[in-house]
Amino acid sequence: MSIIIQSKKEYHAVMVEIYRMMDRGEDDLTAEELRSLAEMTVAAERFEDEAMASFPLRKPKSIREAEELKMFEMKITQAKLAEMLGMAKSKLSEILTGKRQPDVAFLKALHMQLKMDAAFLLEHA
Repeated sequence: MSIIIQSKKEYHAVMVEIYRMMDRGEDDLTAEELRSLAEMTVAAERFEDEAMASFPLRKPKSIREAEELKMFEMKITQAKLAEMLGMAKSKLSEILTGKRQPDVAFLKALHMQLKMDAAFLLEHA
């Protein structure tokens, strides 16, 4: 049985039930309750992603946006990113502000150090 949440009211009710079950603890739930809990969490996540737009509204459209997203995700500063990429802070700053075009060494560092998609990097360079 697949649960489909169609409103914020239904979402709230499902979340109350999820938290109630989680408070009881996994060891105190039956196999059926655990299955129900799993279905409710999937349904709640689907509703959050689709109806509540908890995912980023759009994917990065430039290397700069992708870098800023990575910095946010990794909770690092621009100076720390420059250190990780093995480059001067000034060079990174110039690339991020658009004063300088990214070079092959920079793109390679993004791919190797930050695991950024090579196709995305080449397409947006």
